[in-house]
Amino acid sequence: MNNSEQTITMDNDGKSTWRFLLGELKPKGKWLTPFNIISIPIMLLGLVLIIVRFWKGLGSITNLTQEVPWGLWIGFDVVTGVAFAGGAYVLTFMVYIMNMQKYHSIVRITVLNGFLAYVFYAGALLLDLGRPWNVINPIIGNGFGTSSVLFLVAWHFLLYMVAQLIEFSPAIAEWLGARRARKILSGMTIAAVIFGITLSTLHQSGLGALYLMCKDKIHPLWYSEFIPVMFFVSSIFAGLSMVIFEGSISHKVFFDQISEKNHKAHNSIVRGLSKICAVTMFAYFFLQILVFVHGKHWDLLNTPMGYWYLLEMFGFVLLPMSLFIYSFRRNNIMLIRVAAIMTMLGVILNRLNVTVIGFKWAEAIRYVPTWMEFTVTLAVIFTEIWIFRWVINRMPVLREPPAWVNEK
Repeated sequence: MNNSEQTITMDNDGKSTWRFLLGELKPKGKWLTPFNIISIPIMLLGLVLIIVRFWKGLGSITNLTQEVPWGLWIGFDVVTGVAFAGGAYVLTFMVYIMNMQKYHSIVRITVLNGFLAYVFYAGALLLDLGRPWNVINPIIGNGFGTSSVLFLVAWHFLLYMVAQLIEFSPAIAEWLGARRARKILSGMTIAAVIFGITLSTLHQSGLGALYLMCKDKIHPLWYSEFIPVMFFVSSIFAGLSMVIFEGSISHKVFFDQISEKNHKAHNSIVRGLSKICAVTMFAYFFLQILVFVHGKHWDLLNTPMGYWYLLEMFGFVLLPMSLFIYSFRRNNIMLIRVAAIMTMLGVILNRLNVTVIGFKWAEAIRYVPTWMEFTVTLAVIFTEIWIFRWVINRMPVLREPPAWVNEK
């Protein structure tokens, strides 16, 4: 029996539903794989560290202080992670609004990746809060006010997760064999997509707006009043680079779930995404030049931080942009993947430069994450990958939906 046949109908009794769900919780495939051997110990250690963090407080496992309350968990898990999740709003805009059906086969996996990223990175916020139960305050405006950027970002996060869940919900209904629910949820997709795109464009820039009040704390080479614009533009090629990277891995790992038609279309899809990455990276690089010239920071280039800035701009923006253009023209898929990885590294570097490396750069005592902060971050990422893999192996994300979906 293939995976598409392993569904249930909602008309079955509760025992059948329960047995089905219990059966789906059982692991599939080999356990002793290199990824499992590496990830399981890190996830277990991360769980222990998270327990210690909630038991003894932030100071027990982090180097965060009252002066530097936002560190690696905000800079990487949230600010950088949300940029990589930008592929979801870009792909849904291309497919559902621009009607670019060429990319329809990768919409579900991209939305799933984006949804899981938001769930886990929103959860990571709880780790960074000294009093986690106060997470409700930004949502209700308590202590911040409804005109606060944090209030807007909190609501954008919450509503966008709901929108993404609705976008992905037809796959869940197909997995459960819920025909009536699937029909209703499919009818809600376009509205959820439009709502989600609006929210995503706002909070991608909203994350940058959070740092507008840090003019005296962020290095001048990375601070400008255009940080929100830069965060939004970079989220486009960051998200699509993640789609190329993650899609290339999924194409090999879940090879047996992809139809012959989608296998043949894979290279064409990757080339199309690389072209969009190149165009948006050119726009981003051009905007960065304008901001730099406007800021008149020429004297800062001949400093250690200036060299670091030049490395980011030329080594991780201009170079991968050139690789995207060259590999697109030469139809070199491997080089496109290399450019995507370099772009992702550049986005990580930029976000950390704003939030960690270039933040209070002139202080005598700088914030440096502990090994425990890195371990918890890896544990969060590995846990997300495990759930991502579990969903892919059970729901019609990459494979074709059940035959009854196309029945009238």
